[in-house]
Amino acid sequence: MSDDNQSEARAFARDALETVAVVVAVGAVLFAVSGVWPPMVAVESGSMQPTLERGDLVVVTAEGRYGGPAADDYGVVTANASEGYGRLGGPGDVVVYDTPSRDGSPIIHRAVFWVEDGENWYDRANTSYVDGADSCAELLSCPAPHAGYVTRGDDNDYYDQARGIAPPVRPDWVRAKGQFHVPYLGELRLEVQKLL
Repeated sequence: MSDDNQSEARAFARDALETVAVVVAVGAVLFAVSGVWPPMVAVESGSMQPTLERGDLVVVTAEGRYGGPAADDYGVVTANASEGYGRLGGPGDVVVYDTPSRDGSPIIHRAVFWVEDGENWYDRANTSYVDGADSCAELLSCPAPHAGYVTRGDDNDYYDQARGIAPPVRPDWVRAKGQFHVPYLGELRLEVQKLL
């Protein structure tokens, strides 16, 4: 191998290592700041429109980080307790959650209010979002089978718990909280996911 070829090979190796080092450093900083991995999620549906569109990238943090003044013991501020605090275009926190009984990607919706185990939460619910139910008996998760958050996509006409998407969301099902979003940047991730 000639000296020129060796120099080019070394330069290429150095450039590749520098690129990998920068990517690792950025990932480490994002993890240190957010406290979760991955520190970003791509929005897969229109349920949070107009704030979050399909294909937006949401930067997330661990639920205990960067909470508002009305944060509960788990670091989440519900919309009903927000007292002027809001994230992603509305009152309270937007949480990324996953239930053990559900397949597929985690859900990113707003935490609206907290319910206790056995609570008839219909009485506290906004009746516009109970999917036509006239009482607790007509809702799948009412009375609440356990304590947790009642959640809703900002663009949905119903609580997740009114349609059976999820029972009240237990704190240990919450994987992260949304902090801010970058429009359309998650589209690349969604397209790659389709290919896999």
